[in-house]
Amino acid sequence: MFHKPPREFPTRIDPGERFRERRRRHRRRIRNRRIVAIMTVVGLAAAIAFAFRAVSGGDQGASETPAVPPAPPPAAPAELVVPPPSEPPAPAGPTVPLEIRGVHVSMQVLSLPGRLDKYLALVSEGLNTLEVDVKDERGEVAFASPIAPLATKIGSARGYYDPEGVAERIKAAGVYLIGRVVVFEDPWLTSEKPGLAIKNRGGGVWRDSAGYGWSNPYDERVWKYNVDIAEAAARAGFDEIMFDYVRFPSDGNLKAMKFLRKQPETKSQTIARFLQFARNRLAPLDVRVSAAVFGLAATRDLGIGQDPRKLAPYLDAISPMVYPSHFGPGELDIRNPAAAPGDIVSRALGDFNRVLRGQDTDIVPWLQDFTQNHRPYTLDDVRAQIGAAQRRGAEGYLLWNSGALYTPGALETGSR
Repeated sequence: MFHKPPREFPTRIDPGERFRERRRRHRRRIRNRRIVAIMTVVGLAAAIAFAFRAVSGGDQGASETPAVPPAPPPAAPAELVVPPPSEPPAPAGPTVPLEIRGVHVSMQVLSLPGRLDKYLALVSEGLNTLEVDVKDERGEVAFASPIAPLATKIGSARGYYDPEGVAERIKAAGVYLIGRVVVFEDPWLTSEKPGLAIKNRGGGVWRDSAGYGWSNPYDERVWKYNVDIAEAAARAGFDEIMFDYVRFPSDGNLKAMKFLRKQPETKSQTIARFLQFARNRLAPLDVRVSAAVFGLAATRDLGIGQDPRKLAPYLDAISPMVYPSHFGPGELDIRNPAAAPGDIVSRALGDFNRVLRGQDTDIVPWLQDFTQNHRPYTLDDVRAQIGAAQRRGAEGYLLWNSGALYTPGALETGSR
């Protein structure tokens, strides 16, 4: 017996109403920022007036000079009287599409001549977002920058593309640009700086089942290394930084791991502290911050530090990787998840909606556009996932294909 999908959202919704609600939410955020700014100015004015009164009349008893009536305090400046805004001001930071419709592009693919033009041509099919590797699973960094000196020192900074030039071209096409930074899986850093790695109890650097070293999530030197790279991308013109592999390892001999600088806290608290550190560093740059998480992170504790409720306060968006082929048989009460792409996406996102209710964090899922386990993935499979994400009220979607080859026509279902 299989459970029915949660009924928190209707099966059919009016897309226009959904987008209007997003505009209302966006305007509420801006209005709240303006109210805080007004209260700050008024509070400052009150403090100045109080100080004026204290200086002019508060110490008369200690004076030998006859008391002189104090002059009346100056009238409050006219500009402090601000009527309630009828329309919110222009938002600070990047303009985010009402519905993100994007694809992943690796740094290696982006470096190929003419390839960026091909992705920008997808704008005619509905694309409005590109997610580009800044630092990948191998620990390579797409470009060198004086803001990230350690990457240059250890040789991880390559020359795949010019970040300023790429950002300028993408934004000139009206496309939103996300930079992906893979964090703790890092075979390059752990090879060159083994002191920053998760250790093996038997000695040396611990490695996962694929033979990759992982940097130590407790070590703030690792945090700085990755956020330096993220800051370099933000200053180059990227609109958003997405942290990936922002977790503890999930495979390999986990019992053999040894952590230096370990803190008396849960893994989720450690990952949340990293995101708070990143947020504080990136906030002055008016760049959005997001993170990719496992598709089951909202359903149960996976033991890797990805509790969406703890991470959400430091994120503008969270991107669950709800790839149907990554769910095991019977998961979410679906016998064969790979054969039911719409259902698995709907149920997984239902759990994210539940645990993030009340949080001001967008949900923008990663959807599958690749073949796995010898099952060809079709246009209907991709469209089924997109439709499920839209019905669940997601703020858009991103398509993943490690080779950056996408199904023609898939993005057209999101066009408005």
